[in-house]
Amino acid sequence: MNNCQNFLTPQQTQNNLGDGYLKFQVNKHISAVLSIKNAQEVIFLPVESVTSMPNMPACILGLINWQNSLIWVIDLAIMLNVKVDNKITWQYNIIIIRTDLGLLGLVVFEIKGTTRFISDRIDSPELEVQSKLLPYLSGYVRQDKEIIYVLDAIAIVQSSVLHTNS
Repeated sequence: MNNCQNFLTPQQTQNNLGDGYLKFQVNKHISAVLSIKNAQEVIFLPVESVTSMPNMPACILGLINWQNSLIWVIDLAIMLNVKVDNKITWQYNIIIIRTDLGLLGLVVFEIKGTTRFISDRIDSPELEVQSKLLPYLSGYVRQDKEIIYVLDAIAIVQSSVLHTNS
């Protein structure tokens, strides 16, 4: 009988696995992750739960009441200026992100779950990425022939697209 013991503490084991990320599809063709440190919660809301506001940029869908707070909700694909999948939907997949600047709801195509990456595996985005995505990226990871974009929550919240009227 083999009595192998794990000599690593739970903290050491977690560190060896890398940092945690929430994985999702921005649209059918673009996979992305956000740091678990910034992903507050994932919620699924009926479309009519989002109150639209007049004279806002196209990517801003409106406001929701979440845990007694009003939160702006944006369509991430529109904000990133990537192809929007025109599917009829009855509910939004919303990632609530939290930064020092506040909360923001990101509507995405699909939530995939959580994953881990060692920071050394995250490549610099300069050469391999569409230029319109660069301001919002920390980098990208190749995993099983798939490119997964690592988004920067602070860059999204600070985006000039969200702070100008269309």
